[in-house]
Amino acid sequence: MLTATVAVYSCLASHLGAGQAVPLTLAVAALLALCALRHERSQPLALRIGAGELSVWGRTGTLVAQGRIVGCSQWSDRLLVLALRPAEGRARTLLLAADALPRSAFRALSVLGRRAAGA
Repeated sequence: MLTATVAVYSCLASHLGAGQAVPLTLAVAALLALCALRHERSQPLALRIGAGELSVWGRTGTLVAQGRIVGCSQWSDRLLVLALRPAEGRARTLLLAADALPRSAFRALSVLGRRAAGA
């Protein structure tokens, strides 16, 4: 965030002058902070694994994503990418790092994903 804010200031200061660049730079910094906060709040807090289905719950207790697992990509034992298809709407992609989950949950999700992907 700091690097992006400094870059905005550098660009604006060269075109508008230092005095006029400061308020716009502060506005960009505030916008970046709000976006970072929103992103942090949207991160999954809990996963509920069902028979071929996965529910992802956010920090505020809201349902972020839910659906049947329809695809999977796995990179070694480090990263898992699952495609979830809800009953209505388009598929959503869920990226899971191995160190963010208990080992047993990561293993269960990778098995469900491989079965759904037909591997």
